[in-house]
Amino acid sequence: MQIHSVSVDVGGRSLTIETGKYAKQSAGSVVVRQGDSAVLVTCVAAHTPARFDFLPLTVEYMDRTGGYGKIPGSFPKREGRSNEREILIARITDRPIRPLFPKTWRYETQIIGTVLSFDTDNDPDVLTVCGAAAAAHISDVPLKQPAAAVRVVSVGGQLYVNPTRAQADGADLNIVVAGTADAICMVEGGGKEVSEAQMLDAMDLGHSVIKKICVAIDKLRELTGSVAKRPIPEAAKHDEAVVAKVKDAAGAGVKAALGLRGKQERKDAMAAAKAAAVSAATGGIADSAAAAAAGVTALEVVEKLVKVGMRGQVIATGVRIDGRATDEIRPIWTEVGISARAHGSAVFTRGETQVFATVALGVDDEAQRIDFAGATSAFRRWMLQYNFPPFCTGEASPLRGPKRREIGHGVLAHRAVQYVLPAQEAFPYVIRASCDVLESNGSSSMGSVCAATLALLDAGVPMKAPVAGIAMGLIKEGDDFAVLSDILGDEDHLGDMDFKVTGSTAGITAFQMDTKISGVSREIMNKALQQAREGRLHILSEMGKTISTHRAEMSPWAPRITTIQIKTEKIKDVIGPGGKVIRGLQDKTGCKITVHDDGKIDVASNDQAKSAAAIAMLREITAEAEIGKLYVGVVKRIVDFGAFVEIFPGTDGLVHISHLAKERVNQVTDVVQEGDEVLVRVIDIDRMGKIRLSRKEALED
Repeated sequence: MQIHSVSVDVGGRSLTIETGKYAKQSAGSVVVRQGDSAVLVTCVAAHTPARFDFLPLTVEYMDRTGGYGKIPGSFPKREGRSNEREILIARITDRPIRPLFPKTWRYETQIIGTVLSFDTDNDPDVLTVCGAAAAAHISDVPLKQPAAAVRVVSVGGQLYVNPTRAQADGADLNIVVAGTADAICMVEGGGKEVSEAQMLDAMDLGHSVIKKICVAIDKLRELTGSVAKRPIPEAAKHDEAVVAKVKDAAGAGVKAALGLRGKQERKDAMAAAKAAAVSAATGGIADSAAAAAAGVTALEVVEKLVKVGMRGQVIATGVRIDGRATDEIRPIWTEVGISARAHGSAVFTRGETQVFATVALGVDDEAQRIDFAGATSAFRRWMLQYNFPPFCTGEASPLRGPKRREIGHGVLAHRAVQYVLPAQEAFPYVIRASCDVLESNGSSSMGSVCAATLALLDAGVPMKAPVAGIAMGLIKEGDDFAVLSDILGDEDHLGDMDFKVTGSTAGITAFQMDTKISGVSREIMNKALQQAREGRLHILSEMGKTISTHRAEMSPWAPRITTIQIKTEKIKDVIGPGGKVIRGLQDKTGCKITVHDDGKIDVASNDQAKSAAAIAMLREITAEAEIGKLYVGVVKRIVDFGAFVEIFPGTDGLVHISHLAKERVNQVTDVVQEGDEVLVRVIDIDRMGKIRLSRKEALED
């Protein structure tokens, strides 16, 4: 067994990549360590090509709860399907690695990251990206070059790479930057309304460290003996005669289709052009296998014509396939309050992308319980879910659970809004937004950010500022490039970059970038950020025409939460034995009552009278006797030396026989009986909390 390792200083701590010790039957395996966190990442590629016309790459990430000393909370007591955190880490590992594979690679390839150990100061997410690139690079898979990732945060204007948990939790900006030694190819994260300049500085710092890690990965490959890479499969050579027939039959149709602005009209015209191409290519061929091959060639040639035509038109003329200029935003219309019973609702429409959003307000026990590795809180009070039904693209397919894409888009929109939501102390509600895409032709995730913002304002949520999102694209041919604002689905498919930015008028709240090329320069990124800002401000202006600030009054169907404060020692009185008292209060009033450890009590109801009744009962239960104050109490027990009178539920005091009346009393029962209501005054409370009462002094008034 021969072990090789390399180390790089990242954020003042050593990041080590080691190979040769574990999982040696895989094509490439490494363990990436920083602090007490360690991830085993493996790469395996099949030796028989798959029957796919795309890169068959799958990336998985698995937290292992034993790696941080915890038993799974599920009934089987074992890990199950990937949770949200694992899916997101798999996505940020996949996205920077995928463009580095040859376009003709058709061998099924699988990269798996397995957590061996996890400490909260060193998140395994960026370690997994580094490990995936290293495992593939030292294997026989023909990766173009290594990649790496780091986390960059800004705290008080100071930038940190791979920060500690304390630094990350207090950060104004928190992003994951991935790239090669040449350029950045992926960014994911967000911030508290940060500027474009701050974002660029963070990306530059991240890239400077990424270069060092890439050098270390190259060195690791040298140490392992530089395993021979498999030959890169050659692209299929097309029959020139078939290509010529296809261009003659479909060239004009493709050009005409690219001039149509509507998605469905363009799709139908393109389908007709493809049909003409296949007919021309297969006409006169008797052999079925040869005809099928010619048909495949025809479709590939048409796809090439579409790509070259669209990209060439944008670079040469600055005019896009729907007739817009590169920085032009599609027409926007919005409406709010369309759902009568939702606490807030809105529809946001931009071109042929439309999202319907609802907002529901709830109380503490409706918060989402979080059981992810490294979660900073056990509960999530702000939730946003994104749904992408098949009808939004005019398709008919089975409805299933959310796919990775839907989870990723939902988390992006969730992050975009979370930084502008009010603090719990100011707005003690649990908030959930549900975003359903009704139409999709470009950036439904950004449409979800806009729709969710409008619905939150309609619900009366006092946001710090409205937030909007925009998706940017890139067409790059040699040294020429064009940055596209508010991209269409076709521009996303045929372009070189998908770059999403959300924010308020003050700055950026969420950021996501992916490229299909090896990376983008600072010049391109700077232009894209500035163009995105202009587009974002335009979208916010259009949204403001419908609703610009939160409604003063919430929906009549939304719960009103009233918060009162009691002494912590009184909490037991409110809850009662086995929760009997609080359950009784909720049953009597129909209110939801939540008791916090600090003595705050939230009373939620959409009926003010019921809420007032519940608060009165709570006040009565938690009230404390005051010396000199009069109370009407009930005689609960009589003894030889006096009577015990309950002045509040669960609180009683003693009226000594000498304080029952102005005249001398021989027997207590001569004056009061059990169950009598009597007026008493508090005359003393001793150190033990025992209360002395006087009926005599109360009668003197």
